[in-house]
Amino acid sequence: MTKEDCFYLGKIVKKYSFKGEVLAKLDTDQPEIYENLDAIFLDLRTNLIPFFVESSQLHKSELLRIKFEDVDSEADADAIMKSDLYLPLDLLPKLEGNKFYFHEVIGFTIEDINFGTVGTIKAINDSTAQALFEIDRDGVEILIPMNDEFIVKVDRSNKTILVETPEGLIDLYLE
Repeated sequence: MTKEDCFYLGKIVKKYSFKGEVLAKLDTDQPEIYENLDAIFLDLRTNLIPFFVESSQLHKSELLRIKFEDVDSEADADAIMKSDLYLPLDLLPKLEGNKFYFHEVIGFTIEDINFGTVGTIKAINDSTAQALFEIDRDGVEILIPMNDEFIVKVDRSNKTILVETPEGLIDLYLE
């Protein structure tokens, strides 16, 4: 299993008990759907290693308390501290309508109601206050905020996203 076949679930943030239990901070709006997992991949020394889950339960809403098989002591828990957690992409809940996962729309074409075809999404920049579509238009990079008010329609079958951006936004990159 490689990272390309997986999605980032969260990170082990602290030990919970002297019996090897750990707390993981999940990167999700719906932590409850990950409460009964059989296994989770841990990123250990740049390899994804499957760990089988003995038990897990939500702890203070956004943390998941996990007891892994064969992690039975504080020392075992120390060995996996700060590890990133991953799950196979096929475990992601399906999104519909205008909701999408960032990885899902890479390669989609962006079309603007007023401008026409803008270009192809090459990446999503979520390191800024507002996530941005990074669009390639014949070698020119165009950034469009991923604002719900701009996104008119996500068409998965045709791999396009229809947007309506403020007048002049796209032209700023082309002048």
